[in-house]
Amino acid sequence: MNIDFKDTKIAFISKSNLDLKKAKFLYKVMGSKSITRVSKVLTQFAMTLHIPIKWAVKPTIYNHFVGGETIQECDKAVKNLSKHNVGAILDYSVEGKEAIEDINKALAETLDSIKNAGKNDNIPFAVFKPTAFTTSAVLTKVSAGEKLNDSEKKEAQNFKDRVQTLCKAAYEANIPILIDAEDSWYQNFIDEVTEEMMQLYNTEKAIVFNTWQMYRHDRLEHLKMSYQKAVDANYFLGAKFVRGAYMEKERERASEMGYESPICKDKEATDISYDNAIRFAFEKRDRVSVFNGTHNEKSTLLLADLMEQKGLKENDSRYWFSQLYGMSDNISFNMAEKGYNVAKYLPYGPVKHVLPYLFRRAEENTSVEGQTSRELKLINLEIKRRRNS
Repeated sequence: MNIDFKDTKIAFISKSNLDLKKAKFLYKVMGSKSITRVSKVLTQFAMTLHIPIKWAVKPTIYNHFVGGETIQECDKAVKNLSKHNVGAILDYSVEGKEAIEDINKALAETLDSIKNAGKNDNIPFAVFKPTAFTTSAVLTKVSAGEKLNDSEKKEAQNFKDRVQTLCKAAYEANIPILIDAEDSWYQNFIDEVTEEMMQLYNTEKAIVFNTWQMYRHDRLEHLKMSYQKAVDANYFLGAKFVRGAYMEKERERASEMGYESPICKDKEATDISYDNAIRFAFEKRDRVSVFNGTHNEKSTLLLADLMEQKGLKENDSRYWFSQLYGMSDNISFNMAEKGYNVAKYLPYGPVKHVLPYLFRRAEENTSVEGQTSRELKLINLEIKRRRNS
């Protein structure tokens, strides 16, 4: 496969010289665990005291990783990406709110994002986090198979109804919808509801996509079981693959509560799990569509190579490649330049409510081996190339 992920001219074609300088500074800061940790503490302290922080956060880390505070504010980023054949997936990234008014607001906002995607060819998917639509207590109890009281049963049904409202809207708008994965102790119920939605709306093609976090050692087997259910009930399977986002929390909870950690023993095992999931889904391509959500170059090339071996077109609608906005542009833009279907996850929401997402990005870039150094190296190469050209 002739794709050069070190081609920084293509990778940063959407970035101005000033954009590159800002990104260089940001990644240098995130490269320091101590600075990242202190910044998080200070920001949370300022929020507790209601000290304004928007002036400091929005022009820096927020602008790098987030599209804007509203759907309309994201238009600029969406149009900029589209110039280079990269789509955008608007992700309402307000987290950790369980009051009914917050749930209703998230539902209305997500419905608006689905309608917006239906009118914009540059937004190929809709997406939502299931935890935005019920309480953590209900997700935990149902997933664990515990007995529910009447109010909990009602809330569990409310969750199903809200998810169906979103999936039905996506089906009517002809926009595929990604249902993000959550902590393992929530996931069983989410999987159950998602499978019901697939059976309802994936009768002609994959509209509803479930997400498999492949750092869990049980996910490959779960994928195979999900495929068999799709075969038995005659519907299409939408499969989004990621490595995973909650590793430390998963291991800590397992240790504290005395059960086996659901996380693979090491990165090598996770990589093997991820790539085997890609291979399995590709083998079953007559029924399975793949959303390859990875910042790993090898896993990206794996799917591209499989497609080439079978003579599939780069823009086959069953296959999408995706990275987070503000990260791994060397993968996104070089894949798009070769004609593959590529879309960036573009979070949006009010600054103070998107902070949990931003903290995860900062901590991820600090903890994931080689991530920050790779970004910095590529940025420095492009700055040097432009200086010498």
